[in-house]
Amino acid sequence: MPDIGEMAPDFTLPRDGGSTITLSALRPGRAVVYFYPKDDTSGCTVEAKEFTMMAADFAAIGVTVIGISKDSVKSHDKFLAKHELAVILASDETGQTCEDYGVWVEKQMYGKTYMGIERATFLIGGDGRITQSWRKVKTKGHAEAVLQAAQGT
Repeated sequence: MPDIGEMAPDFTLPRDGGSTITLSALRPGRAVVYFYPKDDTSGCTVEAKEFTMMAADFAAIGVTVIGISKDSVKSHDKFLAKHELAVILASDETGQTCEDYGVWVEKQMYGKTYMGIERATFLIGGDGRITQSWRKVKTKGHAEAVLQAAQGT
């Protein structure tokens, strides 16, 4: 699990629309990388819509927003179209990037234990280092908190 001040684990992942996204290729621009459990579920939809509503604000300060889940590119494309989302959605079907960021964790629901993605967000500076992170994110108002942190750095 990377800490603040450490280099963010680099990745090249397939993304919506059929191309790829490489984190290090965005430098010296900054990035918000947020991990979410599943396309088109209630909390994930709220989070993606809030980041979409603030997409122009992030772009204005040179920050690229990337959402990552283990869903397929096809699923991401449907999710984007259905909710008119304006964020990049990357597919980590192997789970390697989730492992690298320490967000593939044991979870519990209704008394059952299973492995899943912990909702987490990382603000990455133009030098590739993590400048801030949020773990166990609550979706409502989260995008605004991330934007405020990005504006302050």
